[in-house]
Amino acid sequence: MFVGGFATFAMLYATQPLLPLLATEFEVGPATASLSVSAGTGALALMLIPASVLSDRVGRETVMKASLALAALIALACAAVGDFSQLLVLRALLGAALAGLPAAAMAYLGEEIAPSSQGKAMGLYIAGNALGGMSGRFVSALLTDWGNWRIALLALGVLGLLAAVIFWRSLPHSSRFRPRAASLSRIAADARIIAADAGLPWLFATSLLGMGAFMGAYNYLGFRLLEAPFSLGQTAIGAIFLLYLIGSWASALAGQLSDRHGRRRILWLMVVISLSGLALTLSQRLPLLIVGVGVFTFGFFATHSVASAWVAHRARERRGLAAAIYLTSYYLGASLIGSLAGLAWSLGHWNGVVAGLGACLLMLLAIAWRLRNLAPAPAPD
Repeated sequence: MFVGGFATFAMLYATQPLLPLLATEFEVGPATASLSVSAGTGALALMLIPASVLSDRVGRETVMKASLALAALIALACAAVGDFSQLLVLRALLGAALAGLPAAAMAYLGEEIAPSSQGKAMGLYIAGNALGGMSGRFVSALLTDWGNWRIALLALGVLGLLAAVIFWRSLPHSSRFRPRAASLSRIAADARIIAADAGLPWLFATSLLGMGAFMGAYNYLGFRLLEAPFSLGQTAIGAIFLLYLIGSWASALAGQLSDRHGRRRILWLMVVISLSGLALTLSQRLPLLIVGVGVFTFGFFATHSVASAWVAHRARERRGLAAAIYLTSYYLGASLIGSLAGLAWSLGHWNGVVAGLGACLLMLLAIAWRLRNLAPAPAPD
């Protein structure tokens, strides 16, 4: 699962550090260039619920394996595009193909891992996501400096193929999966129960706001670092994504802390950490800005780890659909808020971005504070 998550996010976010370069190469604006990321995350969001329903029917294992293999082939094709519109179409297809793995992953771990260890297991899976996102961004920036962006995307497609082979050979068979009918009436009934839950809709909002703020910050961080007083090169900007290592550690640590102290006591603290880091990025001193990005990254991944494990635990037998809704919110946040942050950039550059994303995090903090008093889910019949 770590390998699968690694490859998924390495391919999905490969173009993020290249946005200033793509804007110049294809003669588009920063907000338009960001669509090379948002097209993938948006398509992934739209396909998560259908992929979840399919995994309920045919099995988590089958859906995840097919998803990763197909996505790797599309990632290879991205290196051969002739114009920006072709790149957007392939990036959207990539996101749609990738949806099967995250749609089934949370449910798979919720079914196969003992409840007392689910927080740690989810943290390790998300750590793979973080490490993959970091590696994909850094490798694409590095190879672009050494060669060009086509070589970078080709290399990440090859990485995806290798990961797919490892995933197919190594993933443990589902021993506790039980197929569920994919009828519209069953899905509608499950959706009504999920919507009526006292905590799950708030956790979905947590996902949308948290990921939206995170993606918005990283989308426009490269544009800021290209400008004075920093004026960094492509490799140096890509190196900023090495801070994702902090996210890998934060995910695993937050999972352990939530297993030990309870999710309701940990979630709001991680949001406060994220807000503090975002505020530090306003500094004009590069070392302090980097510290701020690191603290912000820690807080986001810790928040995501706690919230996603909470969803898998609270939804019980409906965890497949609940996980898909959570992740749909997650990637809609990445697409919508991540792209809307471009308007904030146009109006106020980095100060405008921080103001807009800070508002998102303040709303997230209010939700996390509310969840402190959430009653445990009722026992199943």
